[in-house]
Amino acid sequence: MWFWNGRRRPFILIGGVLATLMLFALPSIDVISSSMGADGILGVAITVALTLDLAINVSFNPTRSVIADVTPEGVSRTKGYTWMQTISGTFGVLAYAIGAIWGNYVLIYFGAGLVLVFSIVPTFFIEEPRTLSGSGDDDARRSGASPWAMLQAIRPLWGFLLYAVYGMTLRVADIDVGNYWFEIFCVVLTITLMAESLFRSESGLSRESAGALGFKKVLAAHAFTWVGVQTMFIYLFAFVQQRMPLLDDDGIGRVVSISFLVLNAVGALVPVLVLEPVTERFGRVKTHYASLAIMALAYAGVLFLGRTPTAIYVLMAVAGIGWGAVVSLPFAIMSVKIDQGRMGLYMGLFNLSVVLPQLVASLGVGQAVSQTPDKGLIFIICAATLAVSALAWTLVRDEAPAADVAQAS
Repeated sequence: MWFWNGRRRPFILIGGVLATLMLFALPSIDVISSSMGADGILGVAITVALTLDLAINVSFNPTRSVIADVTPEGVSRTKGYTWMQTISGTFGVLAYAIGAIWGNYVLIYFGAGLVLVFSIVPTFFIEEPRTLSGSGDDDARRSGASPWAMLQAIRPLWGFLLYAVYGMTLRVADIDVGNYWFEIFCVVLTITLMAESLFRSESGLSRESAGALGFKKVLAAHAFTWVGVQTMFIYLFAFVQQRMPLLDDDGIGRVVSISFLVLNAVGALVPVLVLEPVTERFGRVKTHYASLAIMALAYAGVLFLGRTPTAIYVLMAVAGIGWGAVVSLPFAIMSVKIDQGRMGLYMGLFNLSVVLPQLVASLGVGQAVSQTPDKGLIFIICAATLAVSALAWTLVRDEAPAADVAQAS
């Protein structure tokens, strides 16, 4: 779909403006809902939060897609995604600094202004290609966008999807079924479907079929990453609280905040300074699973050695190597496996390998963490899922596109 002189630009503009408006609304929710009563406050808050989340996804996925549109497959594509993470990660670190120094209100207003400027100004300097390679005919594009075709494309994630629906239903309805049979079924289904994709060879398949299988392999490998990453983000506070009982809530919050700051700072610098040069020598997939293995070891280190703030900061810095890879390299790997004409669709489907595991971490892992007295379980889950993800990535084929060959010669 082409309008406003682009296929990605309109969504970036619309999403950016909506995100800006919702950020401006956050500090004024009480004013907006003053005429609605107490129940109105909750309704307005939910509406603002959901609209903000929708706006971020509306603009962020097209932003990822446009990088693939304007860069050739190969070194330039990888460089585009590593720079994307370095820039966004740098602003993420800046957000921590502004919030710590000047407070959350300054952070919200600064962020809103920044989002508005960067959503509008840069888009007018991007010249999107009118025709994308491998776009196919209209009938093929429509069939590829059917609900059944999309469901087949995310086949390795069916177990995550079923559990997310099941877990959300139980949570909303406040139901306690008293057993874990459905959870066991989802685990078995997930392992089966992921193994089906990961161990299937792409040799002898047509380019389209090989690309579809390659996409499924990326989904299978990437999903376990986000179970571990999201578990750490959500439950680090509980881990620190148990391991450092002499700290009060402010002290625990300070340790958690500095840990995230260190993680994001390393994650912002590593992609361009380290990962991108390494991918040119060893390839994207090898670089990625090595980074995940380092992150898994860092999480294991937190489990066994994380008893002081300094130890956690050092290990989080090491984990930042994997974090920098997680939010940059998979996009470059995935983008060369699919039809360029369907990049926007597949980028949205790829996002499910992030969202669905996050729901599993919030619902299933949250239940397990709340029921166990030893919060070390948090980093057992983190290290194990990152290790499984690293092993799964070893079964993903690294493409050697013509652009790489040309630049190497």
